[in-house]
Amino acid sequence: MKLEKYTGCSQAARKLIKADLVLKNAKIVNVFTDRVEEGNVAIKNGMIVGIGDYEGEEEIDLEGKYLTSGFIDAHLHLESTMVNPQVLISQAAQHGTTTFIVDPHEAANVSGRDGIDYILEQTKNSPAHVYVMVASCVPSTEFDDNGCRLTAREMEPYIHNRRVLGLGEVMDTMAVINGDPEMNAKLELFDGKVKDGHAPGLSREEMAAYVLAGITTDHEGTTYEYVMQERAMGMICHIREGSAAKNLEMIVKGIVENNTNTEGFCFCTDDRHIDDIIREGDIDNNVRKAVSMGISPIAAVKMATIQPARCYGLRRTGAVAPGYDADLVVWDSLKDFNAQMVFYNGKRIDSMLKVRPAPCPPQLMDTVHLAKVDPEKLLLSPGPVPYPVIQMIPGQILTKRVDLVLPGTADGGTFVPNGEIDKIAVFERHHFTGKIGAGAVKGFGLKGGAIASSVSHDSHNIIVIGDNDEDILIAVEELNRTHGGYTIVEHGEVYDTLELPIMGLISDKSYSYVSKKVRRMTAKAHKMGVPKDMEPFVTLSFMALPVIPEIRCTPRGVFSVTEWKLL
Repeated sequence: MKLEKYTGCSQAARKLIKADLVLKNAKIVNVFTDRVEEGNVAIKNGMIVGIGDYEGEEEIDLEGKYLTSGFIDAHLHLESTMVNPQVLISQAAQHGTTTFIVDPHEAANVSGRDGIDYILEQTKNSPAHVYVMVASCVPSTEFDDNGCRLTAREMEPYIHNRRVLGLGEVMDTMAVINGDPEMNAKLELFDGKVKDGHAPGLSREEMAAYVLAGITTDHEGTTYEYVMQERAMGMICHIREGSAAKNLEMIVKGIVENNTNTEGFCFCTDDRHIDDIIREGDIDNNVRKAVSMGISPIAAVKMATIQPARCYGLRRTGAVAPGYDADLVVWDSLKDFNAQMVFYNGKRIDSMLKVRPAPCPPQLMDTVHLAKVDPEKLLLSPGPVPYPVIQMIPGQILTKRVDLVLPGTADGGTFVPNGEIDKIAVFERHHFTGKIGAGAVKGFGLKGGAIASSVSHDSHNIIVIGDNDEDILIAVEELNRTHGGYTIVEHGEVYDTLELPIMGLISDKSYSYVSKKVRRMTAKAHKMGVPKDMEPFVTLSFMALPVIPEIRCTPRGVFSVTEWKLL
């Protein structure tokens, strides 16, 4: 802290001068004593300087409401909200999230360093703290067809950026475990900094090798047993509750039943639609759910504040105490967690919410480069033998492999979807290669059309599920026309499209426009047969990601994650 700032804060702490702001009559959640303490909080120069009988240039009577530090989202991809990063942060901040640990690997996989720079530039003047973990896997595996390649040398300029905390989720676990030289160079580059993990389905021995590489966090745990295996090796576990991947209930249930110490856990959203944030909340949604299941309110608050702050080395974030940033939230109760007021650097953010997005570089508006589509590449003719089908799992982004005789192939003909088993296809969209991988998927239930998206983790090619090839091709052409987005085609006609022209990931429209479109299209997808408990577009977007078990579809064909090979 510079001397001038310290002097002013010190004088306010000793009551020699008035504080800038005093929040009076608060019930303060103390994350160090695990107690709720009544008091007044004095703020000077954006910092908490004392708790006690202070006077301020401005005073706000909280009338006995609860006060915590602002919540921290320990891991998310701003691109996945589909709105400008400033828009997302402004909306999430109203729900009490004042610090974001973002991994721009979606943008990086499409546009490389230009994508990372876009996220940094768009968030530098946000009404919140936005930190970046540099994307580690661009591409995510050797089997991917993405837009760019990011080497350790190309990452070097980010090392000294004060907003860069470390290395983003290392999802190519096999490259880590097998000592791949290129991956090791990235790990060495970020030596001494936090390295985020992405480690679903590892054996105990594989996990030991993964942790040996210096990776300290993971957000891919879906069961209590698995996260406790990670905790036993010292990993910090981020409990995820996104739009498609909802892992909180199963993990928290185990924590409560086993009276598990929660110090090694944080909360994150990972991939969450702006519409879900507006309707249900952000990290406050995680906290609310955890408390409703039996986690103590103070423990849940710590999982959303001081614990992620310590995980990422944010020394002045995460507590209501002298020397901590005045990022504060006033709550109605420690049960409902409805934010009444939110402060960032000691100022109410509702007066700072006018969004001013930075200009978007033109090269990020032209990233869909499809070759002329050959319809013959969509045909599947496995004959009357079992075929590896992708079985979706509601509420999860995990899949199962089931081997089934496809409808229409018993006589040696081509696969004809029947509503129970649909066709899935992925079209390479970065380099005009013309690659198309086709497969079969069970559990999506789509009838009478096709649903497509250019948001397709992590390489973000165009992914589509449909029950006929004609509608699949119409959907792909529609996304080529709009330079990316979501679309639904029904009986040969485009029902609706959400345009995402920025890298094929982000809208250039308002959040209300995006939210309205997503709600309308989601309702239509459910009417067309997608299960009510499945978020159609986010779930679809993960069906091409070859680092999450068990089976996926890529532009090169169907891929077995467990066997690590194309089938």
